[in-house]
Amino acid sequence: MEYTRYENAYVIRLDKGEELTRCLTDFCEKERISYGTVSGIGACNHVLIGLYDMEEQLFHEKEFNEAMEIIHVTGNISHTHDGPYLHLHVTLARQDLSMIGGHLKECTISATCELHLQAYPLKIGRKPDPETGLNIYRF
Repeated sequence: MEYTRYENAYVIRLDKGEELTRCLTDFCEKERISYGTVSGIGACNHVLIGLYDMEEQLFHEKEFNEAMEIIHVTGNISHTHDGPYLHLHVTLARQDLSMIGGHLKECTISATCELHLQAYPLKIGRKPDPETGLNIYRF
């Protein structure tokens, strides 16, 4: 991973073999980012994505191991007592140009991934919400 910074904005490049969520979490720890937004594009060959079921209050996850374009990854960064908390969604194009997407859990880069991260001077946390079962913003 390489990056450049201008004020509170970062341009980040991930390289082949790097795992997006781990690299971004480590980056936020290193740069002490407690709140921000992220978006990007790229290519991957492994993803684990999920869809949240409100009735069951759990994520249904599915793994894909194939060449795909990252049409868009977007989300926010906040924190919990464990450190940075990434809430990312992804849209992916498969080789037949069909699209899949959902909540991004893991993503291994196959060529490159270009991310833009905007950090804000806020400290936004998360707290469990008993009604939805999700970790929601805590102000």
